[in-house]
Amino acid sequence: MSSPDITGILETTKDLDRLRKEMEEILQEINKLHKKLQSAPEVVEKPTDSSLSRLRTLYFQAKDVSETEMNVSNHLLAQLDALLPSASTPGQQRRRIDGNEQKKKRMKTDSDISRPSPSIRNQLEIAASLKGEQVAARVTLDDAEKDVWFVVKVIHFDREAREFEVLDEEPGDDEEGGGQSILEWKYKLPMSHVIPFPKRNDTSSVPDFPNGKQVLAVYPGTTALYKATVVNPHRKRKTDEIDSSLESPEIIKMREFLEFYHDLSRKTNRLDSTTEKTSKGYLLEFDDDEQEDGSLPRRVVPSHKVVALPDGHRQ
Repeated sequence: MSSPDITGILETTKDLDRLRKEMEEILQEINKLHKKLQSAPEVVEKPTDSSLSRLRTLYFQAKDVSETEMNVSNHLLAQLDALLPSASTPGQQRRRIDGNEQKKKRMKTDSDISRPSPSIRNQLEIAASLKGEQVAARVTLDDAEKDVWFVVKVIHFDREAREFEVLDEEPGDDEEGGGQSILEWKYKLPMSHVIPFPKRNDTSSVPDFPNGKQVLAVYPGTTALYKATVVNPHRKRKTDEIDSSLESPEIIKMREFLEFYHDLSRKTNRLDSTTEKTSKGYLLEFDDDEQEDGSLPRRVVPSHKVVALPDGHRQ
């Protein structure tokens, strides 16, 4: 074993130590930002906050350092292999053969265990079919103080990892042009963090939530979902069966407008039975939506933007 070979190995190990220290520093910064977002997720709504942009930059840095560390590790292994004797004793060869057999047995066992059941396969098929669709997604970690849900677009589903890759698009200010720009964030989320919306034109997929049922719904004018209570289901009784004395003035106006629109659409043959059924939404009262007098306004949300409230939801 020559001195130059030893020197080269020592230099490579120093590079490896440096990269690992650099990765530790990046991970510490990432963890700090994670804690900040978990404790106060509302800070990202401030125009001056750059937490998400900084987090994205750190993840790219971590990826680059990780790839460099892998290349240096492979180089170090090649240096070590060049110094080791190539011949093996019969005992070493036997242990290698036995080890390969054991490895094959473990791989077969792991394959049998990881083979999904029919119900799991069905869930994976449904998840894969959501590519390109908008879904409700929880973008906070399991140990976050509050659950944050957004409307996102599915761009990929990894069957092996059982993980979604989603895109969150949000309008923002274009500082250079003075107009509107689109801010984009990508997330990788487990299946438990994603809820499909009912199909807009498929009435069979629209759930029937009764009065008083708590749901998760898109707040009007936003892409965020919040906990709400149903105060008027989307499948109402006939108009002549409704007791108008129990309705507020704004509800009566909304109902009269919908009836007028439906009548006009029928006369012009622009509304079929499916459109009529799904055009009605839920009347909801959102939590933490109090007016100055303490009352909760009732807001209309399309039925295809309302999903069941997940168990253990934190808001």
